[in-house]
Parts: sequence; structure tokens; C-alpha cells
Amino acid sequence: MTAATAGALLAGPDSAAFRAAMGRFPTGVTLLTQGSGEDALVMTLNSLVSVSLDPMLVLVSVKADGRMRPRIARAGSFAVNVLAGSQRDLAQEFCRPDRPKGRAAMLRLAAEEGVTGNAVLPRAETYVECVLDSEHQAGDHVLLIGRVVALSTRPDADPLLFHQGRFGRLLPVAEAGA
Repeated sequence: MTAATAGALLAGPDSAAFRAAMGRFPTGVTLLTQGSGEDALVMTLNSLVSVSLDPMLVLVSVKADGRMRPRIARAGSFAVNVLAGSQRDLAQEFCRPDRPKGRAAMLRLAAEEGVTGNAVLPRAETYVECVLDSEHQAGDHVLLIGRVVALSTRPDADPLLFHQGRFGRLLPVAEAGA
């Protein structure tokens, strides 16, 4: 270990520095849903991780004291909708505290009820429907592990990205290689 590394470990970063450092990692943007119709609850989320192929598992991280965690725990299921680049407005709208819920959310998203009873967005780049496999407390968040029971993809869509506090898109393959 170098002196610089040891000093960095001993000093300990503050939460603002940690947030800025993690913002350097580009992520996709999703809408996490629980319920549908009058019971639909939706939130913007960028903490989606593929955990396992056998069985198919994903991980999402939600605030321990937020509205979403107890809903998912009670229902035992959720859906994750990976937003396309053209759906930036939805990401911005559903990260607000006063975001739409219930039928208003379903209409705004043009959502349908999926096989798990949760709202899915047919226009999303991808969606996965999950039954809750386990929960793990992690600081001020809870890690929810979901077993994938259904999914849908749109191969023609391009993903919405989030990096350093801004939304972005990937260049089409033809442009990226130029």
C-alpha cells in the first residue's frame, strides 16, 4: 500500500465526495414499478444489477424508509423497466416526490399490467418482472433480489444513460465507429 493510498483510506471520504465519485460510473435508467391500475407505484431507479443467470436474479436498491420497499415486501413482486433514450421525460417525472401514481401513472406511462400484476412499459427498451427472492439491509437502503419470471426486449431501442448528474444516450453503432 502506498502512502497516498493509506492516506485516502484513513481520511475517509464524505458523502458528497462519495456521491460525486459514484456519479462517474455511467448507468442505465429504469422505472421500478409495484402494482398496476389504481395501486401502481412507480419510481426512477438506476441501481439495477444482473446477479445470476441460473437462477435468473436481479438486484435493485431502494431507500429503507421509502414507500417502495414495504409495498414490494408485502406484494412479493416488482417490475423493472429499462428506459429508452426517448423516455428521458419519464425518468425526470418519476424521480420527483410528487410523481404520478395509480391510474394517472399508468396512463402517463402507457403501461400495461404484466404477468406479476405490476406495471410494465411495452415501449421500454427492456422490462423484467420479478418475484421477490430476498431482502438485505445495506446502510440506509435495502437490496431487493428478484427472481426473473418474465421479460421483454425491444432490440431497436437505445438506452437512456445517466452520468455525472446528466442524462445521455449511446451513439448508434455506425456513428460510434466513425
